[in-house]
Amino acid sequence: MSDIAEIINSVENRIEKLFAKVNSLEQGSVSIKKELDIAAAVIQKQSEQIASLKSECESLKMANSLLGGEENKRDTKLKINSLIREIDYCIAQLSD
Repeated sequence: MSDIAEIINSVENRIEKLFAKVNSLEQGSVSIKKELDIAAAVIQKQSEQIASLKSECESLKMANSLLGGEENKRDTKLKINSLIREIDYCIAQLSD
């Protein structure tokens, strides 16, 4: 009879340890989920900053090419021709 009581006590102790581990793992999971949400927010913010900086870089490249530096003469001519074509197209649309 005492063997059965010892086995029951052993099983109860193991079950208590398992519950403690489960609680610990659940708390760890909640903590990791919070960290993941924070990291996702940081990634989103950085993605928006990257897009903004790319747009600014393109604007600066265009402004620089329109200034007509020696290395950008070809780009400047192409951009001006493109703008002239767009203006001609708009005028044609307005006159129709």
